Amino acid sequence: MGPSLGITLLHVEHTPTEYGGAFALIGRERLQAVFVSSDRANFANGQLIADFARHESLPDAYSYRESVEAGGLLSYGANLPDLYARAAGNVDKILTGTSPADLPVQQPSKFELVINLKREVKLILRP
Repeated sequence: MGPSLGITLLHVEHTPTEYGGAFALIGRERLQAVFVSSDRANFANGQLIADFARHESLPDAYSYRESVEAGGLLSYGANLPDLYARAAGNVDKILTGTSPADLPVQQPSKFELVINLKREVKLILRP
């Protein structure tokens, strides 16, 4: 999809505890923005990633509002407190006798867009 929009995508890998190589590659390639995937390591290191993007003046997007609260630019994703509350409701049902097999599969129903209006970014569009 990226090429059809005139966008070059670069997948940057890292280990759960080592982001230095990924950050160096982003700098070398002079990327213009960062989308951070929603895995456990990135959630746990949201502050580190947001600090890097802020230092490099890169627009950064996440799936969790917590990364925006840590200084990231924007996020769009499921509302985690709502998911936790629904999970607690399922736990209550199981503890009061409902078989887990009888519980319906549920999808997130509340999504939120969070934008950090205090963040400054430089947008440099290259042909």
